[in-house]
Amino acid sequence: MKAKVYVTLKKGVLDPQGKAIHHSAELMGFTQLADIRQGKYFEISFNDSVGEAEAREAAESISRDVLANPVIEDFSVEIEG
Repeated sequence: MKAKVYVTLKKGVLDPQGKAIHHSAELMGFTQLADIRQGKYFEISFNDSVGEAEAREAAESISRDVLANPVIEDFSVEIEG
């Protein structure tokens, strides 16, 4: 069982790294872009004995308590069997 965790800045939070990436992409000729926001991606692998519900609960707890700053970041969890 594997959890995929995506952590992104909340809307309205300034993203200077995303702005720098957006600017660089425009300089490379990608002028059709409206915005780029950066984030973080994590993969959490669980033992074979862990079920989907338990994996989701653990991944959400780890994400909330360790991986994301709840003041400025959101997260989403996908479970892959």
